[in-house]
Amino acid sequence: MEFKNLIVDIQKPIAIVTVNRPKVLNALNLETVGELGAAFTMLEANPDVRAIIMTGSGEKAFVAGADITEFRGKTSPEMLPFAKKGHDVARIMESMGKPIIAAINGYALGGGCEMSMACDMRFAADTAKFGQPEILLGLIPGMGGTQRLARLVGLGIARELVYGGEQITAQRAYEIGLVNHVFPAAQLMEETKKFALKLAAKPSHALKMAKLAMNYGFDLSLDNALMVETQCFAQCWSHPDLEEGVAAFIEKRKANFHQD
Repeated sequence: MEFKNLIVDIQKPIAIVTVNRPKVLNALNLETVGELGAAFTMLEANPDVRAIIMTGSGEKAFVAGADITEFRGKTSPEMLPFAKKGHDVARIMESMGKPIIAAINGYALGGGCEMSMACDMRFAADTAKFGQPEILLGLIPGMGGTQRLARLVGLGIARELVYGGEQITAQRAYEIGLVNHVFPAAQLMEETKKFALKLAAKPSHALKMAKLAMNYGFDLSLDNALMVETQCFAQCWSHPDLEEGVAAFIEKRKANFHQD
């Protein structure tokens, strides 16, 4: 599959999805959002890919937001498909069985911050900047920012960022729990690849079940969430990876998990 605004680099057993619009700081237009959905759907179906990295082209930006040039003169009915497409792509990312790590190499603002929050983890360069600046345009976040941000950092801090529209540093993003790790910019991709390869070596079925249990149980009551966990736990017993993992532990050897 060929893409106009993305680079999809498959380096078995991982893949790197790069938003490639450096002249506009990798800003998202409707075409790019659609391509992201197609790319992640394609990678979900590729058995050679077991973990995915999402990043932005160049050193300045991961994704610096939506392409504001597409906003001018638009009406509410015309912009609804843009927001809906963004929601659809984020849900594809969250619901797919393979882990996605955002390697945030620069600005992650607006839609860029929102896309990063749809990833399982966020690794940031120490030069990265985060924010939901839509309020400065007379808007609010429209690709999940009012919802995922609060779930990650708490409602009070999310309100501060959404209401104020200010940018924060990578270190501050780490302090509030928005990112998992901060690395020197020159080491970001090396460290992200290293972790992605570790994930790719884990049993893929168990990873899928862990992701499903955590995503779908998070907003439920504890009793209902534990029921989700129980079902996902039980599903692990239907896969040969469990027998292999137990045997490897008992025999004191490295497990040879299925590559599916």
